[in-house]
Amino acid sequence: MTRDHTETDVTAEPAATTRWRKRPPGSNWGDFGPDDQLGRLNLITPQKVREGIAEVREGLTFCLSLPLDLPGGNLLNPRRHPPVIRPTIRNNRPNMNYRLMDDDANQTDVISDDLVVMYLQYSTQWDSFAHAGQMFDANGDGLPEPVYYNGYQGGFHIFGPSDPEDAGVPTTRAPRTTSGARALGIENMASHGVQGRGVMIDLHAHFGRQHLAVGYDQLMRVLEHDGVEVEAGDMVLLHTGFAQSLVEMAGQPTLEALHGTCTALDGRDQRLLQWITDSGLAILAADNYAVEALPAVNHVGCCAALPLHEHCLFKLGIHLGEIWHLTPLANWLRAHGRYRFLLTAPPLRLPGAVGSPATPIATV
Repeated sequence: MTRDHTETDVTAEPAATTRWRKRPPGSNWGDFGPDDQLGRLNLITPQKVREGIAEVREGLTFCLSLPLDLPGGNLLNPRRHPPVIRPTIRNNRPNMNYRLMDDDANQTDVISDDLVVMYLQYSTQWDSFAHAGQMFDANGDGLPEPVYYNGYQGGFHIFGPSDPEDAGVPTTRAPRTTSGARALGIENMASHGVQGRGVMIDLHAHFGRQHLAVGYDQLMRVLEHDGVEVEAGDMVLLHTGFAQSLVEMAGQPTLEALHGTCTALDGRDQRLLQWITDSGLAILAADNYAVEALPAVNHVGCCAALPLHEHCLFKLGIHLGEIWHLTPLANWLRAHGRYRFLLTAPPLRLPGAVGSPATPIATV
């Protein structure tokens, strides 16, 4: 039996001290405060920012975002589509190459202004903690309910409509906001700032583009071979080569290429998850679709379909970055015997959003 939470559940907000009575095993709920919404971003201290700045030696910058119209089509995720760009309207005319002299003969300006219809997690992106929760009995009443990081509740803090007409791109109704995150939205990450020391783990250099779920033992061998050390507050990036393959497919991907190539982490590997906990890493991002292998390795019994998302977003408050373009940076770092750099990677400051496009910049 589970408790049903929909948009009608909005009553009074639970007090912070009673939002949860028990936390998930292996979680850090409450460790950064009862109302924390930043999670392990709290570990990116001024000292960690200075450590990132200390890695800037050449003054070279790398854009870690794909063009936001990649991967192209919707084969990677049928619910997400490429962005649509259209002009705004000015005096009942498209506001693109609009000649102001048409309204006032004394004005010589030509104006263009546009809008975008965008699926926020179509391309290079951040996941907020409101992106993935779990059914969990946080209040101890014996009934699992939708809960997110630090006990924030689905149906109140993270809300949405029940009518499918109020979801997706508006077609029959006037556009209006119908969902959002009153807590844990991506704007918290943006307002904190995302800048510090990045650490590259180059899986592609060891495994190429073979389709492989990388577990703890394999990851440790890569770290040892490359001399990579991850310290508390570091922002860890995983290079698999997947995003580079999207670039090479130029917006015309195939199902085989999307779902049968490159490495991802094995989210079922408990030692790997424990390493994420113990390492103190502040964020985890990759150039593949979900950081972890999807679908996850088979498991018997009731469990999370996305175990690494559960561990990071739900239990530990670790933001996940996905579909970053890491190959040029990874190749440069390997050629120069380095793996650390300054990473600057804020999301959009879009209140209530559960994810965001990103244009991360690495400086070496």
